[in-house]
Amino acid sequence: MDAVAQLLDVFLHLDAHLAEWAGVLGPWLYVLLFLIVFCETGLVVTPFLPGDSLLFAAGALCALEGSPLYLPTLAVLLIVAAVTGDALNYWIGSYVGPAVFTSDNSRFLNKQHLIRTQQFYARHGGKTIFLARFVPIVRTFAPFVAGIGRMPYGYFAGWNVTGALAWVTAFLLGGYWFGQIPTVKRNFHIVIVAIIAISVLPIAVEYVRARRRPEAVA
Repeated sequence: MDAVAQLLDVFLHLDAHLAEWAGVLGPWLYVLLFLIVFCETGLVVTPFLPGDSLLFAAGALCALEGSPLYLPTLAVLLIVAAVTGDALNYWIGSYVGPAVFTSDNSRFLNKQHLIRTQQFYARHGGKTIFLARFVPIVRTFAPFVAGIGRMPYGYFAGWNVTGALAWVTAFLLGGYWFGQIPTVKRNFHIVIVAIIAISVLPIAVEYVRARRRPEAVA
């Protein structure tokens, strides 16, 4: 329970924790943020890592006077992390995905997340790679499922790059411009919860629709 409480504290007070890590790590904070974004997008076993909220908090940290982070440098690094993470996830899916997807007893993967992502694809097609950037969990599984489905890599890469550009710049700039507003700073934990809630909303809508379909057929 202590570990869960600590993890929750990190999620809700990312601004304070990032400032603390910046004091300890200095420029190495770039490396830490790169790795978090890369792993969240590149490894299907780490969908729990913060994405939207981390980018927003990092953008807010960039706006502080004397910050060790420079916004343009951070934006380039995190766009590269997001693009290469999705690319790795795609290739993992293309090589090992089919066997994992057909297994009902995978120790590392939640098959329901895979199925939900497949349903997301069924509704939105190839642009799922772009849209998934803004949806936690689906963001991590979408490139993996694209690899499983043998989506042409050139087509995938186009959506991958544009999605990474939109996702990283939107949340970094949002944090940079709004994160230093006194009301936002005082209620940063509420902002983080709101970002997570808004991001998860598409999953909730898809879930409700999926639950209602059998009833409609019946």
